[in-house]
Amino acid sequence: MTLTIWVDDWQMQCCGESVAPGDVVSWTLLEVDPEDYADLVGGERAEGIDFREEHHGQGEGRAPTSVEVVSVVEVHCRYGVPPGATSRVNHPVPGTTVLVPVEEADGWAKARPDVRFAGYLVTARPVTDPPEGPAARGR
Repeated sequence: MTLTIWVDDWQMQCCGESVAPGDVVSWTLLEVDPEDYADLVGGERAEGIDFREEHHGQGEGRAPTSVEVVSVVEVHCRYGVPPGATSRVNHPVPGTTVLVPVEEADGWAKARPDVRFAGYLVTARPVTDPPEGPAARGR
């Protein structure tokens, strides 16, 4: 069984450590509402997101979950003010998603034309007996 986990760019830039396939990490995982990600990654892909990784207190009281990273994909999209909006707040523009498989996630991504880096989709496998010491990478 694998899980798909959303990792915000800013969460990793602020407090995260890089991750790569094969790494075992201990993350606080929060359930998601797929609608929150539909404009960002498309409705069908959003339905497949199981959790989001949280570094900043919203998961207080939750035990971290150990997972082995299977794959990492950067998510880029265009942002703009939605038609008819009453505020000037930018939102993801549906249908502009660019997915880039990568060997490592460090919170930063190579600039791409017409889109901005938003975060990662991490595919991971739950780990029941996480390694201890240097092999375990608490994030």
